Amino acid sequence: MEWFTADGYWLSRLVFQRVLAAVYLVAFLGAAAQFRALIGERGMLPVPAYVARVPFRRAPSLFQLRYSDRLFAGCAWTGCAVSAALLAGVDGWLPLGAAMALWLVPWLLYQSVVNVGQTWYAFGWESLLLEVGFLAVFLAGDDVGPPVLVLFLLRWVLFRVEFGAGLIKMRGDACWRRLTCLYFHHETQPMPGPLSWYFHRLPRPLHRVEAAANHVTQLAVPFLLFTPQPVATGAACLMAATQLWLVLSGNFSWLNWLTIALALSAVDFRLFLGDAAGPPADLAAPPLWYEVLVVAVTALVLGLSHRPVRNMLSRRQVMNTSFDPLHLVNAYGAFGSVSRVRQEVVIEGTADAVPRVDSDWREYGFKGKPGDPGRWPRQFAPYHLRLDWMMWFAGLSPAYARSWFGPLVERLLDGDRDTLRLLRHCPFPDAPPTHVRATLYRYRFTTWAELRATGRCWERTYVREFLPPTALAPNAPAAPRTDP
Repeated sequence: MEWFTADGYWLSRLVFQRVLAAVYLVAFLGAAAQFRALIGERGMLPVPAYVARVPFRRAPSLFQLRYSDRLFAGCAWTGCAVSAALLAGVDGWLPLGAAMALWLVPWLLYQSVVNVGQTWYAFGWESLLLEVGFLAVFLAGDDVGPPVLVLFLLRWVLFRVEFGAGLIKMRGDACWRRLTCLYFHHETQPMPGPLSWYFHRLPRPLHRVEAAANHVTQLAVPFLLFTPQPVATGAACLMAATQLWLVLSGNFSWLNWLTIALALSAVDFRLFLGDAAGPPADLAAPPLWYEVLVVAVTALVLGLSHRPVRNMLSRRQVMNTSFDPLHLVNAYGAFGSVSRVRQEVVIEGTADAVPRVDSDWREYGFKGKPGDPGRWPRQFAPYHLRLDWMMWFAGLSPAYARSWFGPLVERLLDGDRDTLRLLRHCPFPDAPPTHVRATLYRYRFTTWAELRATGRCWERTYVREFLPPTALAPNAPAAPRTDP
């Protein structure tokens, strides 16, 4: 089939694959570094307890068959090694079938992680990585041109990511329709970055321009992905530029970088580089088995797409939802509503035997989430600090923290090393505290005048008690789980 490959997109495929491999590497590094405290055998939401009540068909995973922390660590570090090999271009040295098998490995391993990750892995970018990673398996192989059908499916994913996000905004918070959401977003987003204070302090008319440009990029531009070149390339570049703006304004894990990778797969680099972006002269014709397999996968994905399409067309559209246990085709979206006020849960401990209001309460420091008002936000994305993100949800409502906040407090009281590694600062280096409490504060970015006077980027105000002083039960290794 002469139409089967688009040889001119050889460089587009190469760039897409390398960015995807880098995202895989970051994802596996995060899993290896954080899993013991979150979902390990002694974690806040242990995998063994989860797989005991959830059948394989609902959450297919290697860890349904057997779980141990050593096995999980082995899978995570194997994923790191394979991702690094793909980033280095090892797949280009292999024949087509072997290259596809190599790309299949990280997808299978990360699928196993996500499907037992529970609350900690319930983010839209997890499903996006799995959906895109699945398609990348059938894009593999430098010895044949990239299949037209797979390139189309990648654009279809990008369309749903952007258009779904645009629809959820227009149907959700009225401030998006009034172009005022960015008056609040940079201050109240889950994890601000080092430039978020400056974005928040931009003039309000510019915020309205930002919001209007966002609507154009998400609701109109995605349709241009399916037009001839160079229009499709222009649309993809505009989407990539918008994502880079988001990279500068906050920490959104690898969502932005994965969206950029999808956009780059639609770019015809020959428009910029001429013949230098052309394919090697020795590309082989794709074998028949490969053509049949790609056609079958395309039919499968398009068949499964009816549910995301129905969701986008529904007035009750939901975002970041998987419609099958393998996360092959999903619904996406972000910030259908925007918080006007930022509330943060601050956790403190004391060594006093009997806690009092005037006790020496010392604050635990988190790596990414706001805490000390004088500490400027850091850049962590594309790395994902899972506990920090969930602490933001806890500030929105205690219901979001019901399953894990009690176990977190227990582990702080027990001085659990794996949990303390997730933090930036533990105020009890020698022995764990006798009591831990949590307080809810309202945080806001300081003004220019306040920043010059105090050097602080945040100002915080007491709201209420989130969790009263709590201690481990007497003669017990851990306290009963206490929900806030």
